[in-house]
Order: sequence, then structure tokens, then C-alpha cells
Amino acid sequence: MLSARLRERLPELQAAVATRVYSISDPHQVADPAYPEGLEAALAAAVEYRLEVLEAGERTPEVPAVLLAQARLDARDGVQLDTVLRRYFAGNALFGDFLAEEAERADAPSSALRSLLASQAAAADRLIAAVSDEHAREAKSRPSNAEERVRERVKALLAGEPVDRSGLDSLLNYDLDGAHLGLMVKGEGGEKLLRDLAAALDRRLLFGKREEEAIWGAWLGGQRPLAAEAAVSALEEVVTDRVFVTIGEPAEGLAGWRFSHRQAKAALPIAVRAGRHVLRYADIALLAAIARDDLAATSLRQLYLEPLERGRDGGAVARETLRAYFDADRNISSTAAALGVDRRTVRNRIRAIEELLGRPLRGSLADLEIALRLDE
Repeated sequence: MLSARLRERLPELQAAVATRVYSISDPHQVADPAYPEGLEAALAAAVEYRLEVLEAGERTPEVPAVLLAQARLDARDGVQLDTVLRRYFAGNALFGDFLAEEAERADAPSSALRSLLASQAAAADRLIAAVSDEHAREAKSRPSNAEERVRERVKALLAGEPVDRSGLDSLLNYDLDGAHLGLMVKGEGGEKLLRDLAAALDRRLLFGKREEEAIWGAWLGGQRPLAAEAAVSALEEVVTDRVFVTIGEPAEGLAGWRFSHRQAKAALPIAVRAGRHVLRYADIALLAAIARDDLAATSLRQLYLEPLERGRDGGAVARETLRAYFDADRNISSTAAALGVDRRTVRNRIRAIEELLGRPLRGSLADLEIALRLDE
């Protein structure tokens, strides 16, 4: 019964666990662009595991493979075991709070609650032991060749960890104090594309590849700043439909090296979802910031998109009209021409949209446009 009550609150429980875990360390600070998504999946699996323990009775469920895989990824991405364990301890405590709250609402006997909390504590011990062992094994098995040493130094630098800079530029074959342009590349042929791009622009190249996927983080370096527009132009000559490339903004010094990378990294998921094979961060800066903010993204959807879906066609015509309206710089005549309708039809559609939203478009246009772009 308590398990069913907790499952009814599953979205709330998962959101609370994510908030608590992310407050310990921000997964977006990890250099690996796929790390936040992996951690999100692991959090969901951890909550599901605790529910299965609650439902299993005498049987002890196996530790989910996704949690062991995440422990290996933590070790490879330089996330310390102490951080990993603090996340588990926080999640365990929060789950216990929810369980106690539902037991109180259900008037469950205190003896039953004590028994459930004891079984949860035992399961947590098994889970933490398994994760700790997996993290330790992966950390010990990591290769120590030159390529791996470069990768480890790059990850440490991106994470802001103290790194001995003596001889580091020689190891990386790259001047960290110079001018930088950060890039992210995803897809087949990414390494060749980066080398060709660096040669075409006469820039020093530093790059690292995610172990499991064809995803590269890269920098083009030199003594003088390289304009992002120059990289975009060069890329448009060589990019294929099998690869996505995102570009940060020019920056200098170690802090700029990190910042330009973070910009390119934030743009990559948007490029992939939107089918943009070359995308500059400056073109989607606000969109990227909101996409990474769950509160803002969810709020925009609830405020502007869900009301449109209450229309007879699920909001399809409203979204089409609004996108044409924004593409036409909010000009009624140009919107009508783009849609193949007359001006009166556009005005009528906009009035209908305002009725669905419960507010005039004037004053909400910027938020509405961002909401539509997120929806895309």
C-alpha cells in the first residue's frame, strides 16, 4: 500500500531527489556532455530500486545495472567517490522522509514503519557497497598512456581542479594562455573534420573524445582571437549531414578556454534536436540557458503551449501561425503571405490565441517565442 502511495507521488519524489542531488554538485560542470543525461537516468533507476525493495518483501532485488554503469562513468569523468556517496546518502534520506510521511498518512503501525526503514537501510548499504566497488575498479583500470593523461588533465582543468601547469602546455601541445574558440562535435568523422578545420584556419587543435560515443570537445587556439564567424564559414564548406558542430564564442586565457567550451557544450543538444549541423552559441544563447533550467522550461510550456493545445486541433494552427508571425518580424501582412491567407484571418487567429492564453500577446511575445523554439 505504501509503495502504491509513493508511486502516485513518483514525479514529485524524483524531482525532490534530483534537486537534492544537484545541490551537492552540478552535473553540467562535468566535461562529458552526456554526463547530465546519464545521471538523470541513474537517479530514476535509484528511486525505482528503492520502490522495488519496498515491494519485494523477503526477496532482495539486484542492484540495477544502470547504477553500476553510472559509477564507472563517474570514475572515468573524474567525479570523486566522496561526491557519488554523498549523492546516495542524500537520496536515501529523502526517500526515507517520503516513506515516513506516507506511513503517517496511512496510519501504519510504528513497528511496520521501523521494519520497512530497516529493510531500506539494508538495501542502501548493499547499493552503496556495490557502487563503491564498481567506482574503485574503474578508477584502478583506467589506462595511463599519453592520450589518457591528456584527457585527465583536460577534465581536471574544465572542472576547475588545481592542476600543475608546469609542462602542461607541452603535454597538450596547446597554449592555454592564448586565444581560444571552443567547439563540440557529434557524429561520424568528427576527428577528421576537426583536423581539417584546424588546418584550414591555421590554428592549433586540442580535442578529446568521449570513450563510448562519437562526441568530441575541442578548441582552436592561437595568439590572436579567431572570430566565430570565420569558423562557421569554414565549417559550412566541409560539414556533412552525419555530424553536428557547435561553436562557442572567442575567449582568452584559461578562464576563457573553459567558458568557450561551456558555450559550445550547451548548444550541442539544441543543434542535434533542431537538426542544425553548424550552430553558433550566440545564435541560441537565451534558448540554451532556458533549456538547461527545468523550472523556466516547464513554466514556459505550462504558460504558453499547454493553453494552445486546448484548441480544437491541439494547437497546430496556432503554433503554425505564431511561428510564421515571428519569422515575419511580427508583421501581419508578411505573416498572411507566408501562410497563404488574408490579413483578417491572421488577426482572427491571433485573437483566438489570446483567448486561449488569457492575455494579450503584447508583453508576452518574447516568452512565447522562446516557448515555441523550445517546443521545436
